[in-house]
Amino acid sequence: MRIVAHIISIIFHPILMPVIGMFLIFKAGTHLSLLTLQAKQAILIVIFISTVILPLSIHPILYQFKIIKSYRMESTRERIIPILITAFFYYTAFLLLKKMGVPTMLCKYIISAAITVFVSAIITYFWKISIHMMGIGGLSGVITAISLKYGIDLLFLQILLISASALTASARLYLGDHNPSQVYTGYIFGFVIIFSFIIF
Repeated sequence: MRIVAHIISIIFHPILMPVIGMFLIFKAGTHLSLLTLQAKQAILIVIFISTVILPLSIHPILYQFKIIKSYRMESTRERIIPILITAFFYYTAFLLLKKMGVPTMLCKYIISAAITVFVSAIITYFWKISIHMMGIGGLSGVITAISLKYGIDLLFLQILLISASALTASARLYLGDHNPSQVYTGYIFGFVIIFSFIIF
């Protein structure tokens, strides 16, 4: 059962949420679906490099200089610097997308993700909030906001995301990485921050 919980934690790892979120936005049926394939690919490549490759590439350096004790970063305090670096790379992605002239909503999604990561760093300094749940909560937030803002029926996708959120929460609790309050608070924070940026 622990293996299943670990697999779920990897599949719904927060570092993958911006790429997954952008992919779902393109499939949501808004005007953004009309972007050319080349434009979508360029946007996804920028986001993948900025939010996945670059944050991961910095971990060996942090480990080498003993800023983190292990790649799992089990200590709350040792997570802060990697999280802040990740927030910086997210902000870099926002600047690149803005320079590319991509639609405003996509820029808002990435800057809201950057703010969510930065907020998680601040909270983590005092308390071990679930960053996994902030990630999946943000993903649920952007899809809910798009559904309401554009009047699109995304109920099936929302149900899938709620199910994924429940699975992720169960996995984090089963592995003993978080308690219920850390899981629920993480989801709410992620949902509210990104939902607010997209809907207004």
